Amino acid sequence: MDTYAPASAARHTSIRITTEHPTQFVDITDQVEDFVAEARVNYGIVNIQTLHTTTAIVLNEHEPLLLSDFSSLLARAAPRAYFYRHDDLETRTVNLGPEERANGHSHCRALLLGACASLNVVGGRLQRGRWQRVFFVELDGPRPREISILLLGDAPR
Repeated sequence: MDTYAPASAARHTSIRITTEHPTQFVDITDQVEDFVAEARVNYGIVNIQTLHTTTAIVLNEHEPLLLSDFSSLLARAAPRAYFYRHDDLETRTVNLGPEERANGHSHCRALLLGACASLNVVGGRLQRGRWQRVFFVELDGPRPREISILLLGDAPR
């Protein structure tokens, strides 16, 4: 029995972003698509992962009023003006850094969204629906941030 097993390839890159607002949706679709095109992988999976616990990666429509609705929804789900035990720095004893800030609301919002998204690559192109875009979601900005992108697939064409 003959089987065809194409050689596999792995590619990685990072995207650095400096956000400008406490909550911000940054469309990174073009950067992800450029990375996939440059890799010349015909079939595979690309995983986009945030490296921060107060950010997220989501797929949705890039429509300004909808993005405003998302921000409002997150604010209602985990209000900044609520008491979060994470923010009580006199009681908390772990994961404390020199630039620690009250951001319990941001962690709770991130829990609702997710840290990564995986998309198929077919015919050398990122597969997404008509209106789907890839967003990096800032929930505790403004800050410098980093995203890890890993592409696994067949060897370059």
